Amino acid sequence: MEGAADRNPIGDRPLRTRHRRRLRRRRPIIVGVGTHGGDAAQDIRFARSADGVGIAYAVHGSGAPLLIDACWLSHLQFDWQSPVWRHYLVELGRIATVIRYDERGHGLSDRGMTDHSLAARVADLEAVADDAGFERFALMAMAQGGPVALEYAARHPERLTRMVFYGSYPGAHAGVSAEELELYAAFEALIKVGWARPTSEFRRVFSSMMIPGGTEEQMRWLDDLQRMAVDAETAVLSRRQRQTIDSSPRMAELDLPTLVISSRGDQMNDFQHARDLAAGIRGARLVALESSNHIVLADEPAWPVFLRELTSFLAPDRSLMPPPAAADAHAEALAALSPRELDILGLAAQGLDNDAIAAKLVLSVRTVERHLQNVYAKLGLQGRTARAAAVGKLLSRG
Repeated sequence: MEGAADRNPIGDRPLRTRHRRRLRRRRPIIVGVGTHGGDAAQDIRFARSADGVGIAYAVHGSGAPLLIDACWLSHLQFDWQSPVWRHYLVELGRIATVIRYDERGHGLSDRGMTDHSLAARVADLEAVADDAGFERFALMAMAQGGPVALEYAARHPERLTRMVFYGSYPGAHAGVSAEELELYAAFEALIKVGWARPTSEFRRVFSSMMIPGGTEEQMRWLDDLQRMAVDAETAVLSRRQRQTIDSSPRMAELDLPTLVISSRGDQMNDFQHARDLAAGIRGARLVALESSNHIVLADEPAWPVFLRELTSFLAPDRSLMPPPAAADAHAEALAALSPRELDILGLAAQGLDNDAIAAKLVLSVRTVERHLQNVYAKLGLQGRTARAAAVGKLLSRG
């Protein structure tokens, strides 16, 4: 960190250019991702890590800075086309200036790396944070990013405003069951055998565990992402080295606002890991999503719950309320719903599925389904996204 005299007193303003580390002879790439509804061009840049590895990162959106620690499977350009990730990118860009990066050996970052240790991955995060030029920012750890984020936070508490853990864990040896260890070994064997195959039957195992509630289109996209994001050798090496990392002792050192979000039925990272994070970090708040998907999809009830919680935590000043004309239209449409329909929609907004709603209201599941169909008809909604859209209209009412 620079001396106090050099620091910018405003936390989310860029640092002076002379304090930023750049990967020379690489020019930023501007990637257009659309012109409607929250879409904006992203600026792809490259930072140089401590060992010289080039780390690709992208910046889009507006608001206070949010740096997202690298996920195992990502591709900065390909993700914008994704029916699995696009809704995250669009909505997060509405509430924050989003900085995200491809892990070393993955996506647009330098390929063929053999060092995927905690030290190397923390150095990558440090390089991106410094190069992006924000003195203070929120840090979001997704999936296997938890140990890296914990280590970074312990080393650089002065850089962080708050933290979010989503579907993550504190360390590979923190409460990992024998069953999970067997699963790790099975995954490694599947990667070696099937990663490079032109057909996707082996890669589909990963996809079906990440998004068991996904459509065939979403599954196919994840199948393709696996080969596009990383080669088989790097996938095995990076997973193997991650399994030796445990940053759980760092949890006790954190003292900043922290939100932990996870799906109850997550098949990639057990929900118990989220409980461990929330219990181990002082003052952390745990939000359980009623979903079996590791990556919550846009058309399930858990998505508006996730978005509401994240927005209120990261950007409470950025309301989810629609423009006045749209708000009036929403209010008029909701006024047509019966009290029972509003009750059911309200429970859906809390993330309850039809079985849970039926049990809570002492109704049959068929009756709940019938009421929801009436809600969709009155609101002019149809298809797989009808439930999420209806919940969104209710939440936007305030």
